[in-house]
Amino acid sequence: MLILSADTSGKNGSIALTRFEQDSARTLEIVPLEGGTFSAQLVPQISSLLAKHNLTKNDVDAFAVASGPGSFTGLRVGLGAIKALAEILRKPIASVSLLEAIAYEADDVCALTRSLAVMDARRNEVFAGEYDVGGEIPSLIGESLLKFEELVQHAESRQNQKIMSPDANVLEYVRSRVHDAKLAQVARPDASTIVQLGWKKILAGQTVSPEELDATYIRRSDAEMTKFRQTC
Repeated sequence: MLILSADTSGKNGSIALTRFEQDSARTLEIVPLEGGTFSAQLVPQISSLLAKHNLTKNDVDAFAVASGPGSFTGLRVGLGAIKALAEILRKPIASVSLLEAIAYEADDVCALTRSLAVMDARRNEVFAGEYDVGGEIPSLIGESLLKFEELVQHAESRQNQKIMSPDANVLEYVRSRVHDAKLAQVARPDASTIVQLGWKKILAGQTVSPEELDATYIRRSDAEMTKFRQTC
């Protein structure tokens, strides 16, 4: 299966072509996208990437795309392009939250272990997603926008739960206030990592139609805060 993946959620972005065969994956290429010009770059870069590997859009079997949280404009550009391609080609889409992809990096879990994936949201806030990571695919428990101090309170009350983030400043803030907090810094997800979880979701039938594909913003104005459940 050939999957085209895209991430336009951040300051910079990327697209990737990955071929999956049984239990193996081979990334044909990952192409960086310069921030601020996603709308002008994305479709031409996809066309160039396919042509470079002697492929056309009809050779793509499925799509994986980062759904957020992140830049409103960037996400709309990326999701819009994938929506259009998937609708034309009638191919499935795996929608992957960046927080979900961060939680997927957990490598020392038991069947009941939960992880909190967090990303710097600026203004002394973090995007936070709590996941059960005992299975093949992280299972969402709750997500929210937290103040830094609320994140510290969460760490104090969930001492057997690992906090995972690509942002060193967030982890250092927690570390300086909760000396025994379990913390792990991971790489920020990009198109080449989004597709790994996307592949798992496609195999599990967890895909969405172009009409169902939407961005995840996680802002206080969108909904009331989610109260996290007790950890195992």
